[in-house]
Amino acid sequence: MARARQREPERLNTPGGVRRSIVPHIRVSHDTFGEFAEGFARFMGTARFILYMTLFVIIWVTVNLIGLFGLRWDPYPFILLNLFFSTQASYAAPLILLAQNRQEARDRVTLNQDRQQAAQSRADMDFLAREIASLRMSVGDLATRDYLRTELRNELRSILAEIDEPAAGHERP
Repeated sequence: MARARQREPERLNTPGGVRRSIVPHIRVSHDTFGEFAEGFARFMGTARFILYMTLFVIIWVTVNLIGLFGLRWDPYPFILLNLFFSTQASYAAPLILLAQNRQEARDRVTLNQDRQQAAQSRADMDFLAREIASLRMSVGDLATRDYLRTELRNELRSILAEIDEPAAGHERP
């Protein structure tokens, strides 16, 4: 009976079995591919890349116009060279966009960290400002050295005056 079920054609109401692909499934890390894209985009933005491409085009055109060593694989309209540039552009544009997206994500993370740090700094400054205001009020309530001297002198004078008054009162009669 089990063999009969295996021979039955697959129906839409039964789950399908595990299918194997002819092409192996390649797992590529997003970070690895992103780093490759950033490196590629960085290289394409350099003077070295422009120099290499210029030399490549000069050699390509020279060989195909003059026919050095009997080689002329891409005659005057240079269709193959144009196809090469189109292929390069079709790969370069998505890689550059991927690199830009990764940079934007890094910038977003950095911006969030900066915002958090600024908020923490603001909170710290507010706390310190309140502490300074509290200390100033406390210092305002504290007696200064000059104030203490003045008060002590006044108190000493009043005590001396009180001492002198009874003594003066005893001497008068």
